[in-house]
Amino acid sequence: MKLSEAARTMLDETILPFWLKLRDDEYGGFYGLLDYDLTLHKQAEKGCILNSRILWFFSEAAMLTGRADVRAAADHAYDFLEEHCLDKKNGGVYWSVTYDGKPLDTTKHTYNQAFAIYALSAYYRMSGNVQALAHAVELFKVIEAHCTDEEGYLEAFTVDWKPESNEKLSENGVLAAKTMNTLLHVFEGYSGLYQAAKLPAVGTAMRRILTIYSEKVYSPELHRQLVFFDEHYNSIIDLYSYGHDIESSWLIDWGCRLLDDDALIARIESIDSDLAQSVYRHAYRDHSLLNECERGVDNTTRVWWVQAEAVLGFVNEFEKSGDEKYAAAAADIWHYIESKMVDKRPGSEWFWCTDAAGNPIQKPIVEPWKCPYHNGRLCFELIRRDPDVNV
Repeated sequence: MKLSEAARTMLDETILPFWLKLRDDEYGGFYGLLDYDLTLHKQAEKGCILNSRILWFFSEAAMLTGRADVRAAADHAYDFLEEHCLDKKNGGVYWSVTYDGKPLDTTKHTYNQAFAIYALSAYYRMSGNVQALAHAVELFKVIEAHCTDEEGYLEAFTVDWKPESNEKLSENGVLAAKTMNTLLHVFEGYSGLYQAAKLPAVGTAMRRILTIYSEKVYSPELHRQLVFFDEHYNSIIDLYSYGHDIESSWLIDWGCRLLDDDALIARIESIDSDLAQSVYRHAYRDHSLLNECERGVDNTTRVWWVQAEAVLGFVNEFEKSGDEKYAAAAADIWHYIESKMVDKRPGSEWFWCTDAAGNPIQKPIVEPWKCPYHNGRLCFELIRRDPDVNV
C-alpha cells in the first residue's frame, strides 16, 4: 500500500470520526478534555489554541474531502472562535475560555495569536468568508504592533497587552524571553495568511522571520535549532528539540516557497535539509523518533506529534534529496504509529505518548494541547504529495 493511501485510511477511519464526535452542540465549539480512561469532561476549559487547531483541521479537511459534515464542523468551530475566543475590547485571542465560552485565562500569547491566524486563513480559503480573513489580518496587525521588538518576537502579555513572564512556552527549568517555538508558529500563521491573500506586509514579515531563523535560531555548528533565548536571542539552555527540528525542516520549506524567491528558497532549504539530516542521525531510533536531548541526555519518550512530524519531515527530505533512507524511515515510523501510537480502544484516537518500549503513558487523549493538528496535517500532506513511498 502507498503511504498516501494509508494516510487516507487513517484520516477517514480514525481521526475525522473521533473529532467530529467531540462537537459541543449545547455551548459551542468542541469539548476540551477526554482523559486517558476515555471519560469526557464536558465542563472542562476550552483552550483557544485547541479550538484554533480544530478550526484549521476541519477547514483543510473540508477542502480535501468535500464532505458537508466536515465543512459544518469547520463552520461550528469558526462561530465559537469568533464569538468567544476573540477579545472584542482589547484585540487578540484569549488563552482559554470556560466550557460555556466565558473568558477564563485572559493571557495574550503570541503563539496563540499565530494559530488563530493560521486557522482563520484556512477557513477563509475553504468558505470565502471575508470576515474570517479580516479577523486574520487584524491579528497579524496585533502581533506586529504588540508582540515585536527591534530584534524579533516576544511571547506573553496581559489581557491589555502589558508584558508578562512566559511560563506557558518555557520548559526545562528556564524562563525564556523568546523562543524558537513561537517564532516557528508565527511564521506558520503568517504563511497561511500569505497563502490566502498575498499581502505585501505579510511577505515582508515572513522574510524578517526567516532572517532571524537563519541567523539567530539555526546553529550551523550544531546542525540544529536553538530553543530558548533571552531577549537578545542568546541561547539559555543546551536543548535539542528533535520534534521541532524535523517539523521546521518541512514547514519552513513550505512557507518559504510561497514567497517565490529562488535565492531565498535555496538558502533556507539548505538549512532545513541540514536539520532533517541531523535529526535522522541523532534521534531516529527503534522505528521512531526520540523526543529531545537536554544537556546531552536523550528523552526517550515517543510523543504523538513528534512521530507525525517525523514522517512528514523525512518524506520532505526524501523528495528533496532522492535518498531512499528517508523514505524508509518515514515508512518505518508510520508502522510505529499504526502499531503503537494509535489507540485501538473504541472511541479513541492516538495516545499522547509512549515509553521507550512502546507502552502508552497515561495522559489525556484530548486536552488544550492534544489536538488533530499534527496527525491531521500529516494525513493531508501525504495525500496531497502522494510520495513514492510504500508501507
